[in-house]
Amino acid sequence: MDWTEIAVTVDVKDVDLAGDIANMAVPYGIYIEDYSDLEQGAREIAHIDLIDEELLQKDRTKAIIHVYISPEENPSEAVAFLQERYRAAGIPHTIETASCAMEDWINNWKKYFKPLEVGTRLLIRPTWEDQYEPGRRKVLHLDPGLAFGTGTHETTRLCIELIEDYLRPDMDILDVGCGSGILSLAALLMGGRSAVGVDIDPLAVKTAQENARINGLQDRFTAAAGNLTEKVTGKYHMILANIVADVLIPLTKDILPFFYEDTVYILSGIIAEREQDVLRALQKEFEVIDRRFAKGWIALAAQRKRTPIGGIDWSKFQIYGAPGPFAG
Repeated sequence: MDWTEIAVTVDVKDVDLAGDIANMAVPYGIYIEDYSDLEQGAREIAHIDLIDEELLQKDRTKAIIHVYISPEENPSEAVAFLQERYRAAGIPHTIETASCAMEDWINNWKKYFKPLEVGTRLLIRPTWEDQYEPGRRKVLHLDPGLAFGTGTHETTRLCIELIEDYLRPDMDILDVGCGSGILSLAALLMGGRSAVGVDIDPLAVKTAQENARINGLQDRFTAAAGNLTEKVTGKYHMILANIVADVLIPLTKDILPFFYEDTVYILSGIIAEREQDVLRALQKEFEVIDRRFAKGWIALAAQRKRTPIGGIDWSKFQIYGAPGPFAG
């Protein structure tokens, strides 16, 4: 049976929030046509200077969000959900639907996914692309299938940049909402010791496991299907959560049992309008140690607040190393 394609057209200024809402309608990835920075994207992401004339004729003021509904689901419910949420958010929009074969839409977005440099140490290579120059970068071979996570979205790229800055070789990693496994596998390629991924979608778990095999990391990566941390045990040196604010907030209330004293907690998928909500969820138990921003999206790195000794929070004091009674 054919799938249903829902195409939502919005103003470019609204595309980040509109895309965030669209991701709530389906448990797998969407793709977005946004040509507002076509020339810059062609140079920096696709590394090309010559752009197809058809692309140059695209409306730069509009973006199209493509959502796909499986035959087992009701497309009219998804359309109603999107219309209601967009009206509530004050986002002008038009919605069109069409039938398409599953193979057609899977292959449709692949033309937008090219080898991509992320951070300073990683190159993400779609498995169907043979032309790439890794240089000194580690290559992550990736086929995301229906799962979220290609590296092209700002939320994923910001996460990888934070992983690069805070990763140590002896770290065990937990990836909550792992999707394609991109964050876990990137961390392992950059030197992490082991990684566990969990996702509510069994198809995403299967995809992540296959991507681990493609990269020769299956012995250091395990994955399980479950809601947030319900299937998770043990403690981890780095915990990743690239989801949305509405999920990050309850997750943050329950995540401490999986922490060491110095665990690094990396949160992403936060639109600017929800940053303060996430910060409020963090403020009791965590301190934010880093913040990254790109195109309206925010990623944070946090750690547990230090336990006061003798009623004094020593983290507020600077030790200058002046000689003391035990100096040699």
